[in-house]
Amino acid sequence: MNTITLLGIDIGKHTFHLHGQDARGHQVLRKKLNRNQLLPFLAQISICKIAMESCGGSQWLARKIMEQGHHVQLIAPQHVKAYVTGNKNDFIDAEAICEAASRPRTRSVQVKTVEQQVLSTEHRLRKSLVNRRTAVINQVHGFLLEFGVVFPVGYAALDRLSGLMESRELPTRLISAIERMLEDIRQLTHEIKKLDVEIKQQLTQNDAGQRLQSIPGIGPLIASALVADVGDASIFRSSRDFAASLGLVPRQYSTGGETTLLGISKRGDKYLRSLLMQGAHAVLCRVDKRTDALGVWAKNLLARKHPNKVACALANKMARIVWVLLTKGGTFNSTLLA
Repeated sequence: MNTITLLGIDIGKHTFHLHGQDARGHQVLRKKLNRNQLLPFLAQISICKIAMESCGGSQWLARKIMEQGHHVQLIAPQHVKAYVTGNKNDFIDAEAICEAASRPRTRSVQVKTVEQQVLSTEHRLRKSLVNRRTAVINQVHGFLLEFGVVFPVGYAALDRLSGLMESRELPTRLISAIERMLEDIRQLTHEIKKLDVEIKQQLTQNDAGQRLQSIPGIGPLIASALVADVGDASIFRSSRDFAASLGLVPRQYSTGGETTLLGISKRGDKYLRSLLMQGAHAVLCRVDKRTDALGVWAKNLLARKHPNKVACALANKMARIVWVLLTKGGTFNSTLLA
């Protein structure tokens, strides 16, 4: 068998389809293996570049393959789909992965450490709990509205809900059902606060997370999310590339020599983008008290643009500052902001 220089693996839950190529791009391997056979087989072949789609189980598998000395490249599935020719099957997918990996401009997904994956799991769990709490709160609003009871939006308003229900002539069984829902909300809130404490404690042991908190609008939650999902920001060529990976740059639709810029592209990690937008809005709420260069820039922009546009621009600037701190070190210094 000729020497394999590039190996594409289509990942499945129980089976893996392999497509190997030599230095000239010719197929030299076409094999199907189960989960128990994959790693022993990869340990027997010569050191090469192994490409996979970034999907469920790919991070763990990438770490195991890297321990054997191979170079691993994870590619987002949307970048592989363009190279699928003809009908779709697992071997064609593996071949398309090789084709995408052979292109020099194909962007890779970073292989996370175990600590990063655990921290990312905690963030996803927290987001799930927040969504569940929001759904229950909306149900409470909807159920009581059917009986003519309207109360303000927000979690704080739930504290006055018991007294509000007692002042109305509501069925006893309805009040009992609402109380059970309120208890569910309190339990979810307790779990969310518990996760917040664990995430904050974990961040105290991370130097990059501590430095990121020096940026206005970035607290422990956003800093830990950046550490978990970004880690090594040097894989991006510039700060603009990092901001673009989060979908915080204008979407372009240009043709015929005419440049047309639309709204933000909203590509990449929706969770990180939403956190940065929330941090930007928090900064704008108190921008009148800021006298540094960032505050002056934001106030001048608010005088000309809608607050939502300014929040997007500020989130973009925060993302660029994050890239600088992660790649070059140091902390945020507002006096050096251009």
